[in-house]
Amino acid sequence: MATARRSDLLGRLADLSEEAIQRLTEVPGADRAVGALNALRERTDELQRRVRGLEGMEQRLAALERKVDKLSKAGSTTPSRSTAKKTTTTKSSSTQKRASTKSN
Repeated sequence: MATARRSDLLGRLADLSEEAIQRLTEVPGADRAVGALNALRERTDELQRRVRGLEGMEQRLAALERKVDKLSKAGSTTPSRSTAKKTTTTKSSSTQKRASTKSN
């Protein structure tokens, strides 16, 4: 008996909601309101897609931060390497003599 009442109550509620929707479509300006609600739904869906993408990026960022921490700890315990010594070249004396004779 309780299930019959419940299903009857849900049936009546569904009928009333359908009637209310039909009445709303007859109201002037309702098409603009429905359009605005549809636009809101689309924007909300887009926002949800973006947020889902951010969750993946946050996970990747956390993994990269762990790697950086691990590498910085490993780098501080090893001795630092010395950089290669740079060599400079000087002009030979014959090149300098040629340049001085040309200027005279």
